[in-house]
Amino acid sequence: MISTMICQLALWLTLFSWTISGDAGVGAVLEARAPPPLPSADGFYKLPDNLDSYAPGAIIRHRPPPNPIAVAGLIHSQNQYPVHLDASYQLLYRTTDSLNNATATVLTVLVPRNANFNKVLSYQAVDDASNINCAPSYAFQLDSGPSVAQGEVLLVEAALEQGWVVIVPDYLGPKGAFLAKALAGQAVLDGIRAARNSGAITGIGKNPTVTLWGYSGGSLATLFAAELQPSYAPEVAIAGAAAGGAVPNITTVLGKVDGTGAAGLIPAGILGLAHQYPEVDALIQKHVLPQHKDEFYKADKMCLLGNINEFSGKNLSQFVDDPSLLYANPTVVRIAGENDLGQHAPKAPLLVYKATKDEVSPVAETDALVDWYCKQGATVQYLRDESTNHESLAVTGAPKALAWLRGRMNGEDHQTACETKTVYSVLLDFGALAILPKVLLDAFLDVIGKRVGPFIKW
Repeated sequence: MISTMICQLALWLTLFSWTISGDAGVGAVLEARAPPPLPSADGFYKLPDNLDSYAPGAIIRHRPPPNPIAVAGLIHSQNQYPVHLDASYQLLYRTTDSLNNATATVLTVLVPRNANFNKVLSYQAVDDASNINCAPSYAFQLDSGPSVAQGEVLLVEAALEQGWVVIVPDYLGPKGAFLAKALAGQAVLDGIRAARNSGAITGIGKNPTVTLWGYSGGSLATLFAAELQPSYAPEVAIAGAAAGGAVPNITTVLGKVDGTGAAGLIPAGILGLAHQYPEVDALIQKHVLPQHKDEFYKADKMCLLGNINEFSGKNLSQFVDDPSLLYANPTVVRIAGENDLGQHAPKAPLLVYKATKDEVSPVAETDALVDWYCKQGATVQYLRDESTNHESLAVTGAPKALAWLRGRMNGEDHQTACETKTVYSVLLDFGALAILPKVLLDAFLDVIGKRVGPFIKW
């Protein structure tokens, strides 16, 4: 039976790679049009002067996205394909930043054919950048430029095919405050509040079943939201949260990736925190060497892929006058600690999946995080994958996450205790294999022009 499943898996992965490569020779690549306005220059994103008068989750303004939602081929990312939705919306809503100040950010709402408006997935896209112009509300649109986000639309489509309404928050806020924990978690929770307030606009029910999903940087926002929900938004019930490639400790990651292909995460993360904490900006001004300052600040103008390319292999510790700054400066240590995971126990059930060979964040730190959650009374299904690394698990872990989320949406998964398993591959999980053929077939049909969503309303 296992050999049959492996053969089936190989067949479907071949079809999937052919589809997403942009070489399938079918479907219509979207014709280029004027790019959407950058958030930094778009009046829709402007915060109103009376922001304090809005309650958290209140909708300030709304519109359809200026350009269609598009998905990029993962191999030939310059190819973009239309996502044939029933509707899409952008909502500017009030939230709260990490310093407890009122702010606002944008929620993208995606509605499939035959949508079940009482089932909502909040998908936290990877937005590892300190630049507001990298926000998913912009990056999901046609002609916004190649990005990780448009590749993630494939995962969003898989959720839309379940009939769920998918909401995608710009959880870094209006300044691109990458790594600011409270802002990210509260923006996710207020995005759910905004979705529940949007019925007259989007059709979403007042009390839908809500789940969360995110990988890597998206898992940070997902777990931040799960940790903060009991205190910040107790009325927002979360049926389950799936988080892959978790990054529990900021300092470890910034030290681990220095001099590697992922070194671009360092300036993006530090500048992101500087956008929330003025004292971090003061430290940058004081300690980054003059000959490196212009290069360091390039990260503020680029998104994840640009930063990875720009800083690949560079030793960012040599950009500052004190290489021990990250570990020894009291201000840095305090702020990094405030923004680590593992400070509050989530009430929502969790699925956590992590590569044992993760090259960005050590698996031992996620082991410790899950252990702490469980000791605090949380319910966690934890899968440790031996066959992948940080990047590849984003793809191979998705079917399991989707199957688990479907169980939570349907009220079928009643796990009440923590469970940890070390497996060769989460892709070989029976739930993942059961859902995989339809996921891949839907991805293929969506690219060639099928309307996204189930054929029958459930």
